[in-house]
Amino acid sequence: MRNLKIAAVCMNSEAGEIERNLDRTEAFVSRASDSGAHLICFPELSITGYVLSDPTRVYSDMLPDQILARVAEMAQEKGLIIIAGLIEVADGERPYISQVVAGPEGLLGFYRKTHLSPKEKEIYQAGEEIDVFRYGEMVFGIQLCYEAHFPEISTVMALKGAEIIFMPHASPRGNPGEKLQSWLRHLPGRAFDNALYVVACNQVGKTGEGFTFPGVVVALSPEGTVMAKYVGTREEMVLVDFQRDEIEKIRKHRMAYFIPNRRPELYSE
Repeated sequence: MRNLKIAAVCMNSEAGEIERNLDRTEAFVSRASDSGAHLICFPELSITGYVLSDPTRVYSDMLPDQILARVAEMAQEKGLIIIAGLIEVADGERPYISQVVAGPEGLLGFYRKTHLSPKEKEIYQAGEEIDVFRYGEMVFGIQLCYEAHFPEISTVMALKGAEIIFMPHASPRGNPGEKLQSWLRHLPGRAFDNALYVVACNQVGKTGEGFTFPGVVVALSPEGTVMAKYVGTREEMVLVDFQRDEIEKIRKHRMAYFIPNRRPELYSE
């Protein structure tokens, strides 16, 4: 598949209200499918909610396996890729902040947040692998919130073939306009330097955990320009089209594609 229609969602996610969050997820998946989307991306911890104390308590009413089964069922029924966030419990270890990826064929895997914020380090463990996912001809990576501030992650994903990087957030600071301006200070560089698309989306609204999330979605072209955006205080879904021809055109341009001219032997320090 050379071209993709992507849906990116601002969603309000209450901690522990998994059934409610899954119902909201399913409503957006149906809407995206009706709009012809091939893939839908939800914010960080969209299913379980964002918590910074006793994270496993969110599973009081529904087990993780039940959640994964329902997400996989949605993806199979609607025939698209779903990228959604949840707290991943690890036996005998602290949990991960993870993003599950499911498609028409079932579960495709997890991305575990590798770079945790200082507060998150106190209760979560970090993932140890930077990998990419494949969908047809498209290759995409996932970075979660705080990770977007580390340029090396994007470069590793680009070297592994990523043409899109999804950046789901649960970032509570600032109002929607301030959050967009914050993202536009660094996300265009991730797209431009690596000649790939970037899609970022945040949770939105107040939660019972005391967080207020500014609603922002932004999609950036391989040239680092804004293709689509949403800035507001309500739930919203943004649709955007991605064309592999645009990436290939840039990557065939010897002055516009920088990755082949890296000198990793100089970067060891």
